Amino acid sequence: MKKITVLFVLSLAIISCKKEAKTITKIDPTTGDTIKIEVANEADSIKMIKEMSAKAAIKDSAGYFVQNFNLEKGKTYPFTTFQKESISAVAPNGEKQNMTRETTDEVNFTVNNFAQDIYDITINFASKKTSQTAQGKTVSVDTKKPAPTEEGLKNKWTLDKAMVGNKLNMKMSKQGKIISITGFEPAYSKFSATINSLTKDANIRKQLLAESKSGFNEKNLTEQFSKNIMILPKKGAKIGDKWSVSENASADGKVKVTTNYTLKKIENGVAEITLTGGIPKQNQKNTMNGVTRSISSDFSQNGSLKFDVNSGWIVNQNIDVKTTQKETINDGKQSQSMTTTTNSSVIVNP
Repeated sequence: MKKITVLFVLSLAIISCKKEAKTITKIDPTTGDTIKIEVANEADSIKMIKEMSAKAAIKDSAGYFVQNFNLEKGKTYPFTTFQKESISAVAPNGEKQNMTRETTDEVNFTVNNFAQDIYDITINFASKKTSQTAQGKTVSVDTKKPAPTEEGLKNKWTLDKAMVGNKLNMKMSKQGKIISITGFEPAYSKFSATINSLTKDANIRKQLLAESKSGFNEKNLTEQFSKNIMILPKKGAKIGDKWSVSENASADGKVKVTTNYTLKKIENGVAEITLTGGIPKQNQKNTMNGVTRSISSDFSQNGSLKFDVNSGWIVNQNIDVKTTQKETINDGKQSQSMTTTTNSSVIVNP
């Protein structure tokens, strides 16, 4: 059974008695499976627990749990993300429209080497699947399956296919700091050749290539991976400790999204962190040519992150996000409103 983790946790062992033998359990971060290790007696089990704790990536230091990595050379660690977005809109006439979008990106990290406290890692973008359901109809594009026959979907499949199979090199410190991600040029050449095969329009080619690069570059990937693999504060945290992180939600920095974390527990080799937060209710109003347009919006999030204590790798992340936006237009004689509600789930290693 797979589990996802956005925190790196101290793998604690649970001891159960079975006659004279003792059993220690821990989590395999690459599969999420529970592994049982049987030792001859209680003395051996205590010794093994101490050794596991000493080598753990998330460990207790004077009451504070600090986060590091303890990855094995030659081992591959999963980082599959699943996102689901359900959108419900109510028009001014009361008519309702619903749409659901799902995206699955299968990515994994293989450890090539570890030297001088630096990991050499290959990032492999293995597959991508997207689907959309609206008005009772579902369309899907999956790079693991043959191309769809409908032209528009076939073109999307071709673009998605160019995104997978690419490999990048990442250098990361034992403390989880991503030093560099390189190897983009072969992928960009692949994107360009694929786009050129789909259209002869120079402007469309330029636009599609820019869109492909916008999310697939060192800055964006470093930010994305860093947010998910390193959660505990640098000083560490005690069980029950809370801390917050704020990020800009608008280009001018006036609107910020705040995430509040709590180190809930560390047990059975997994560290669990819960989160809440969002953006305070926003209201905007402007009037032009006698017509007033008002927009109000709410954003909230909650969920949990789980990390393997021994390796520090993310076992599971499950975050729910709700956004509600209401837009009202008033010309002084009549008023019309439209409300859109979006419920999203972001899961790592489902």
